[in-house]
Amino acid sequence: MTSSGNIVEYVEQGKFICGVVLDATSSRLKVFNQNGRELNLPGARVVHSSSSPTLAGLSRDEQRRRLQETDQRRRELTAQVETEMVWQLAAGEKNQLFNPLFLAELNFGGHADDDQVAAFLRAVFTDRLYFKYKDGRVMAHPVEVVEQLLARQEKERQREELLVVGAEKLKNIFAGEAVGDWPELEPCLALLRDYYLYANEAEEGELARELLKRSGLTRPHDVYSLLVKTGHWRPDENVPLLRARLPVEFSAEELAEAEACREPSGEELLAAGRLDLRELSVLTIDGASTRDLDDALHLERQGENFRVGIHIADVAHFVKPGSALFAAAVKRVTSLYFPEGQVPMLPPRLSEDLCSLVAGKVRPTMSFLVTLTPAGDIVDSRIVAGVVEVKRRLDYDQVEELLADDPDLQELLALSRALRRRRLEAGALLLPIPDVNIRLDRQGNPRVTLEDVDIPARLLVSEMMVLANMVAAEYVAQQQVPGLFRAQDDPHQRLVQGYDQDIFTIWRQRKQLKPGQLLTRPKRHSGVGAASYTTITSPIRRLLDLVMQHQVYALRAGKGARFAEPDMLDFIAAMATSQPRVNQVRRDRQRYWLLKYLAGKEGSRVDALVVAGGPRRVTVVLTDCLLEADLPPGRGLNIQPGEIVPIKIARVDPLEGILRVEW
Repeated sequence: MTSSGNIVEYVEQGKFICGVVLDATSSRLKVFNQNGRELNLPGARVVHSSSSPTLAGLSRDEQRRRLQETDQRRRELTAQVETEMVWQLAAGEKNQLFNPLFLAELNFGGHADDDQVAAFLRAVFTDRLYFKYKDGRVMAHPVEVVEQLLARQEKERQREELLVVGAEKLKNIFAGEAVGDWPELEPCLALLRDYYLYANEAEEGELARELLKRSGLTRPHDVYSLLVKTGHWRPDENVPLLRARLPVEFSAEELAEAEACREPSGEELLAAGRLDLRELSVLTIDGASTRDLDDALHLERQGENFRVGIHIADVAHFVKPGSALFAAAVKRVTSLYFPEGQVPMLPPRLSEDLCSLVAGKVRPTMSFLVTLTPAGDIVDSRIVAGVVEVKRRLDYDQVEELLADDPDLQELLALSRALRRRRLEAGALLLPIPDVNIRLDRQGNPRVTLEDVDIPARLLVSEMMVLANMVAAEYVAQQQVPGLFRAQDDPHQRLVQGYDQDIFTIWRQRKQLKPGQLLTRPKRHSGVGAASYTTITSPIRRLLDLVMQHQVYALRAGKGARFAEPDMLDFIAAMATSQPRVNQVRRDRQRYWLLKYLAGKEGSRVDALVVAGGPRRVTVVLTDCLLEADLPPGRGLNIQPGEIVPIKIARVDPLEGILRVEW
């Protein structure tokens, strides 16, 4: 029982304070402390009380002096407490809750006095590793708790060491100085990399922030520069791709499965019941640098009509549902192409070799054999499992040069134009905005050109692919089984009647388009001008096309649908999850390279097409790279949409994605 004259100890702001009790009730104590203050103290705050009223009847000055001496003595005794040793002795006891006197005697030996007990309690409060104070008694932590606390202490020690040493090392690296052998360099850079990419979502974001603060590397892109300086990132690293957490590398299982795929011979393919098309004059038309060739064409004259062969790489022959490669395609959804390289949907062993329609190689195909009239009417169509051998590989420039003298190319082009007319008559909405081509020179600098998507060579290929896609969609729809059908409702407002090459008109019309849909049942696609539409012509590059290839093959074989409605809905969900991220990466990366291109024009004037105007801003499109930007109204109050105006490139920051233009 605490009474007047007893010395008590309590904790205030993390410090032990000694006081003498002046008066006591059942729940509160009137105390005079070592600092000369009087206060009312709840009894629950008392950590230790002396066993006798040793300071009763003394003057205030004497009480204060004695309290300060007691505090000093207990400080010195606390240094003699060996909590680990006492814990090892006490941990073997069945009871884990101890009287402080018992533990103090284990530490000091013999009978412990008030000062020794209080000193032991101070040690318990200071070192919380082995014991915990609870309601006047001391609880010994179980062994597993001590192990956890030791591990936490070690982690904190390593954290502080990393902050102290790492801050200095990072300063040196950033300044271009050598740092010698530093084992923590890799984990430290990995920590900062994650923070740069994911900010507050990074696992060790708080530690990274503190490290950067101590290093003085607090500008938005100091980490980017640091990672480039250390060689962990290339200059112009594809940050949007990393930030999107899209799969880039293939797993060992996926690569092993791809390597295990064997190139089938023509005889093996024919023995499986495929149609031999190897003698046909099949050709591919792609970009000069394309390596994943997934479509080819041929033309035969049949009286007044023509039989067109649209031969699609048979990826389904190699990539089966349930395989690691098919699962990889579901994860990736599509191949990604950037000026600096590509991220394929399938490993190069397949995408650039076994599946690719390489000239001179025997390849399995899904072939669409379509008989057309010169006016583009479909007389007959068949979908067959074929075997082809490409005779010619052409790029678009070569086709443009050969068109004047090559009858096959001429007739393919004439049929493509007829097919386009048919689609326009069916309500198709064609918006041929130029492709923005970004190529890097040997120094890694971007070169930007605009390429007309409607040159004859491109038209020839694109219309034949649309034809195959329409035939595939109609075939699956007729079987009344689920598929992956693309659809699009009519635009909010129709500004283009079929076809228009005016960029201003196209830009306005694009703002009026309704979003595309992906459905398991057919529905009209207004943009294509088709009652049902899918895509099947790029199975090397797109999951949707690969799925539809499997579905068509199963139907042709009389096996019914390979994928049921729930399966198709799962594919749609996978694409709905990944495709927005993929599209955002594409947009962000293209914007980055276009801004790198424009950075070389900072301060210069360029032409821009005014596409919208208002009281607060004028929206323009730079004519040399089709990048959109906003101008303050200013001198543009009298400018009309559709005009070409000169503007100044005021500020460009590719990493920030900033483009500021002025009149």
